[in-house]
Amino acid sequence: MIVRDSYLKKIVPLIDKNLVKVLTGVRRSGKTVLLSQIKDYLLENGKEKSQIISISLESKRNEKFKNGDVLYDYLLSVCEKMNSKAYIFLDEVQLVSKWEEVVSSLLVDVDCDIYITGSNSKLLSGELATLLAGRYIQIKVYPFTLSEAKKILISNGKFSSDEKMFQDYIKYGGLPMRFSLEPVSVESYLSDTYDAIVVKDVVRRNDIKNVALLNMILTFLMDNIANPFSARSIVSALMQSGVKTSVETVINYIEYIRNAMIIYGVQRYDIKGKKLLSTNEKYYSVDLGLRNCVKSSDAVDYNKLYENVVYLELLYRGYEVKVGKTDNYEIDFVAYKGQETIYVQVCYLLGSSETIEREFGNLERISDNYPKYVISGDLVDFSRNGVKHYNIIKFLLNEE
Repeated sequence: MIVRDSYLKKIVPLIDKNLVKVLTGVRRSGKTVLLSQIKDYLLENGKEKSQIISISLESKRNEKFKNGDVLYDYLLSVCEKMNSKAYIFLDEVQLVSKWEEVVSSLLVDVDCDIYITGSNSKLLSGELATLLAGRYIQIKVYPFTLSEAKKILISNGKFSSDEKMFQDYIKYGGLPMRFSLEPVSVESYLSDTYDAIVVKDVVRRNDIKNVALLNMILTFLMDNIANPFSARSIVSALMQSGVKTSVETVINYIEYIRNAMIIYGVQRYDIKGKKLLSTNEKYYSVDLGLRNCVKSSDAVDYNKLYENVVYLELLYRGYEVKVGKTDNYEIDFVAYKGQETIYVQVCYLLGSSETIEREFGNLERISDNYPKYVISGDLVDFSRNGVKHYNIIKFLLNEE
């Protein structure tokens, strides 16, 4: 089990603070294991096992706790018998009715420190935000980055080089469980995981009747990662295949898919005008393994794969990411973190003078002095005019 140090470094300073720690992420991204690592830390640092209350809401044995009143009464009774602080862990808490009220009441009624996980991006919207009024903090959990995957793939001798490891990573992605499987089982595991996300986190949660249409839209999104398009263009593409639907339906289905965190939508940003644009978002998959197991095309577009993996890495590093536009040119990513801003262009290879001019020239046209990067698969350093060039593997492994 890989200890996810980057997440623990965020969470450990929050222990015993009067904040609900909320871990969100796509199903099977490692939230449950991270909860276990937090519990291990508590035990290693003086807490007693009797202080820890841990409930997985996906377990059949805990079915009764999906009733919020039953869960609250149980937790209250256990906590009141303690002579010390209780540490409460609720895994996939969105399965509990009125769970927001349960969490809010526990903060008031007992001496406790609460950790919850959820597989829906709307977990923190609406009532929870009102009830807790600033007494929670969200930690977004992503599948393994390449640097995390390397701890497994290289240490077990599976790959002889970073390059071979990287090719495996962009094909099969970073869902933690897949690294413990034999290659013959990985594709089946990814397909099963995809189906579980679609059925449990999209279809059932939103009571979708037209599952076939949902799958068509999701396949279209996966096929077209890194391409700008609108809901109207999806409707047109489906109509060409003989499938009739409406813009409103497509918008709703995309929202359901995004809530399940299998797809991220990225807005376009006018760099000169310093404003968000309302048309033609780009979409990226939360995991390339999930994407590759369901896309309809057999062609491998490394430009798309590279752009997707760099996007995920930027999220993991804590950036808020937009797609940039300046005049008639596009910048793949404008990334913000606090007072920091960076511009990033991504391509497979800088194989021609035209490609070099496009990737570097777009950045050179930006007049401000924020750092600008081109990331590609090239080993030769093409840096010029203050624009830094990085090999993608070195960038992902923090070896710039």
